Amino acid sequence: MRLRLRLGWRLLVEVGWVRMAILAPVVLIVTSRALVLAAPHPQGQWAVPVLVALLLASAHRQRADLRFLAISAPHYRRWLAVEYALLALPVALVLMLFQDWGAALLVLGLAPGAAVLPPKQERRSSRHKARSLFRSEAFEWVSGMRTGGLWAWPVLLAGAMWGHSSPLGPVVALVLWLLVLLAFYGTPEPVTMLVLLARTPRQLLRRQLALGLGYAALSAAPFLWLLGSGPAGPGGAVAVGVFWLGLVGLIILTKYAFYPNATHIRSIQALVVGVALLLPGHPVYPVLLLVAVGGLIWQSQRRMRAVLGEDEQKVEQ
Repeated sequence: MRLRLRLGWRLLVEVGWVRMAILAPVVLIVTSRALVLAAPHPQGQWAVPVLVALLLASAHRQRADLRFLAISAPHYRRWLAVEYALLALPVALVLMLFQDWGAALLVLGLAPGAAVLPPKQERRSSRHKARSLFRSEAFEWVSGMRTGGLWAWPVLLAGAMWGHSSPLGPVVALVLWLLVLLAFYGTPEPVTMLVLLARTPRQLLRRQLALGLGYAALSAAPFLWLLGSGPAGPGGAVAVGVFWLGLVGLIILTKYAFYPNATHIRSIQALVVGVALLLPGHPVYPVLLLVAVGGLIWQSQRRMRAVLGEDEQKVEQ
């Protein structure tokens, strides 16, 4: 546990105090607001334990220290179960405040179970991989669907169909699917994969945006159809769809704006999504959104020019 605290401290230092001062309050407010909205809802309270379990399971399977722990500490899964229970405890306490005793106990029961899951398998050679339905250029979708998205999408769609009588069901499913896409675009690939596309920085960004937004629109279409056929109507579904795709575009731009630092990519992506979900309707929101879009477009082109330019110089040498 002391090792985990040290690693957490190093992560905070890597993110930086300025980013943490902005990111931490936004994430805390967004999380608190989501819990306050879900806890009083008869069906929403039961979605909280499932979401917490999925997030912990995804984080556990992507941990880089599982092999080290397996060698150095034979009973490491017990300590991981304690760690995950402590992480889920604040969520359970909020549910208890709303007297959602069953959902709170389910949170504490499911969270430690993530410790028994196996680590994510390493990429196998191409001859043993099943052929993907996505273009190879969209490597985020190829790897993301293989490592969890392929089963998360139908589960979320089933949940949206179950709660489609209320706009909350499809909207919550879309938000959860957006969090899954965050994992798709949170891991930077090796620079050689970008160079093999043989494109200028502007062409690369346009192509990745077109592929990412195209696949995102196709995956969100069933959720939007359920939303439009319900009380929200077609107009509400279109508005939600445009807003949701705009967030996906910002997530993609953020990845390339801070490539290849995975910590900075994930922290800024969380900040962008948190602000977007927290401030709609606020008078400063349009200005803040315009600044974010312009800044990410400029920074992503600048970063890709630096990365691809450096690689071209290495090849020439």
